Amino acid sequence: MITTEAAVLTAVGEPLEFTEILVDDPEPDEVRLAVSNVGLCHSDLHYMTGTVGADLPVVVGHEVAGVVESVGSAVTTLRPGDRVVGALTPSCGQCRNCQVGHSTQCQRVTQIRQRPRPAFQLPDGRVVHRLGDVGAFSRHTLMRENALVKVADEVGLHVGCLLSCCIITGVGAVFRAAEVRPGSTVAVIGCGGVGSAIIQGARLAGASAIVAVDLDDARLAAARTYGATHVVNGAADVAAEIQNLLGDGVDYSFEAVGSARTAATALEVLRPTGTACLVGIAPDGTDLKLPAWNFFFSEKRLIGSYMGSGQAQEDIAQFARLYQQGRLLLDEMVSDVIGFHDIDKGFEAMKSGEVTRIVADLTV
Repeated sequence: MITTEAAVLTAVGEPLEFTEILVDDPEPDEVRLAVSNVGLCHSDLHYMTGTVGADLPVVVGHEVAGVVESVGSAVTTLRPGDRVVGALTPSCGQCRNCQVGHSTQCQRVTQIRQRPRPAFQLPDGRVVHRLGDVGAFSRHTLMRENALVKVADEVGLHVGCLLSCCIITGVGAVFRAAEVRPGSTVAVIGCGGVGSAIIQGARLAGASAIVAVDLDDARLAAARTYGATHVVNGAADVAAEIQNLLGDGVDYSFEAVGSARTAATALEVLRPTGTACLVGIAPDGTDLKLPAWNFFFSEKRLIGSYMGSGQAQEDIAQFARLYQQGRLLLDEMVSDVIGFHDIDKGFEAMKSGEVTRIVADLTV
């Protein structure tokens, strides 16, 4: 067991509390990670503001990259000093869903997350929970061997951390969930970090038109950098604007906001037989009310995608190679790198449309 510093959420809506915690030694299949960089994600904000429930106290943060510090007795593929990024969907590799390539829907996830001792504790022995079984806003954390991916030295960890959440979520939704076809048309509703990754995925998939939709003109301008061919301000009649631009609805739409209103828009902008993919995490209690005729007479499809809907380790390794080839833009997505103790300020800055992703550096 070691002592380290963590940013702990002790009360909903309150600033994070920077304090010492105890981090357990690795179990046989675990790795203790010296965290170097963590991307600030809107999913963290859901827990910090209480729109999604969490047990307290908790260390949030999940878009993680770092250096292996120590390994458990059964770990064979990683060793101290390896540079890694997290694959945030733990999987057993043996259940039916894992065996057919849907590791994000592992049926044994609750079992494999169980530990004989808490991973994090306060010095007085109180348990500190970890968001997503990660708890990345800590200078050290524990992760399973099969939840980490080694990356090349050419992949800076300040951008590599994006691979673990926003990139795999966005690009994975394009390739794994929706299976976008070359030459098809795509609309992306919400152009923050995940939306920007979806736009890049659509570009890589060979979409002939990519319409970026957002309320913020700065984000729409940035969307063109990532591959958007058209932009629409969400304050307008989005479906009508897309019809005017393309002469029809789109083949695929992606919702990256997490609201019932934008989910309805994602369905509305489709052409008949099109597919709408919901990617954004909606607050607890959000229900969808959608016109049934879309599904019967227009044969539209509505699907969901969680963490890219694929095999995280394989996909992250492939996306890292695309970055090294210059085909996947990561440096451009990092709006700012901030110090560990500036995380709360970073979340405030995320409300600006000029921000795509803010990354915290936990080594300073």
